[in-house]
Amino acid sequence: MEAINKITKIERIIKLALLAITGTILITISAKIKIPFYPVPMTMQTFVILLIGITYGYKLGLATVSLYLLEGMIGLPVFASSPEKGIGLIYFFGPTMGYLIGFLAAVYFSGLFKYNKGILNTFFKLTFSVSFIYILGLFWLGILIGWDKPLFKLGVEPFLLAEMFKILLLLFLIPILPKKKLKLSRGFFRKNSL
Repeated sequence: MEAINKITKIERIIKLALLAITGTILITISAKIKIPFYPVPMTMQTFVILLIGITYGYKLGLATVSLYLLEGMIGLPVFASSPEKGIGLIYFFGPTMGYLIGFLAAVYFSGLFKYNKGILNTFFKLTFSVSFIYILGLFWLGILIGWDKPLFKLGVEPFLLAEMFKILLLLFLIPILPKKKLKLSRGFFRKNSL
């Protein structure tokens, strides 16, 4: 019986690791592909962050985004403008650090919420979740370039239209996504609904 439990635990660890690695690959791909959009090109990175939260749940979502950030900090070219604008800690502590840290809050809240109260309620939950990316991004940008600069105009306004598009896309996808979230229990993978 003990051997069966060990095999089950190993299988769970492998599933968790594969899901986290798959998530980091999706985040990396979404960061690298730029889609022509107005007023600036759009990546689907925040879309994938929210989608990971919605489908993985907040625990596995946090583990996945943390792994992604760790990959970038150790020098893997996973961030949107790496290696062109630097890699590793040099890139991480640059102007986008606040946005990257905001991914953790966004995946946490999008993974924590239930999306069964209607489209308007879901819209507000997704907007609330993604807002942390921009709040923390603006905070870090203010520290880096100075609070006297037009931070909102530089760090949020160019992305609002694209963000609205991604939230609307998620609104249409959520009803067809699996109704159960993947979540961790005592450090292992388990399938349950929150």
